[in-house]
Amino acid sequence: MKLILKARVCLTLAAAAIVLTGCGFGSRMSEQECMERAMYFESNRSSRDGMIAVGSVVMNRVQSGQYPRSVCGVVAQKNQFAPGVMKRKMNLRTAPQVREAARSVLRGERHPLIGNAMFFHTAGHRFPYDNMHYVLVTGGNAFYEKRRNYLVTRPVPPQPLEGITRR
Repeated sequence: MKLILKARVCLTLAAAAIVLTGCGFGSRMSEQECMERAMYFESNRSSRDGMIAVGSVVMNRVQSGQYPRSVCGVVAQKNQFAPGVMKRKMNLRTAPQVREAARSVLRGERHPLIGNAMFFHTAGHRFPYDNMHYVLVTGGNAFYEKRRNYLVTRPVPPQPLEGITRR
């Protein structure tokens, strides 16, 4: 009787695993793939600096304790990155540059001007908030830290800067 019960439990668990795999839960992406997706869809592949800056923000969030503790957890967070970042197709023509930049960030490279920034938006957009301290504009994005308004010393994005990071 115990053997039959044990077999039923095993079959039930196996069936559940098959169902979950079909729903996408069993096919997890690697940290590398998630970082590539964030860089690909957020930096417009416009520059290495832009990709490294996006990756630096992702890593700042991972290490902050305020966001999920994994790259995939951060990138997959709802309403934080480009719509469909985890599902849309990527053009493989630009894959080598994105792959190299993602690998570099995962190995410890950070954009030297990002500091503790955990936020960015498309460069050229303006917002009425008084807590945005801008640190960098690169790769089509403006990167900033959220601070108490009296600690904001750069409330306007600086001029775009490219060519800081090197391969």
